[in-house]
Amino acid sequence: MTASDPASAAELQQEIERTREHLGQTVEELAAKADVKSRARAKTAEVKSRARVKTAEVKRKAADASGQVRRSQMVQRRWPLAAVAAGVILIGSIAVWRRRKT
Repeated sequence: MTASDPASAAELQQEIERTREHLGQTVEELAAKADVKSRARAKTAEVKSRARVKTAEVKRKAADASGQVRRSQMVQRRWPLAAVAAGVILIGSIAVWRRRKT
């Protein structure tokens, strides 16, 4: 193989181009890893996104729980009302029964 051989010169040129492309990609990857500022921004954006999703989920669960508490409070409030109504009916019945008896 001599430098004047066209086949080997073309092959050598292709190998040089492939090596340059590979080296360029490697440099870009290293530059991306070394760019701490942009990596920090990306991580911050990711954390903010996860926080928003979690916040929405917690708000939804809180609203569901609040609705359940309200329903249980309504049921709890109905019991005293029912007891008072039963007492009024009982006292009224006793009063009517005593009037008829006398």
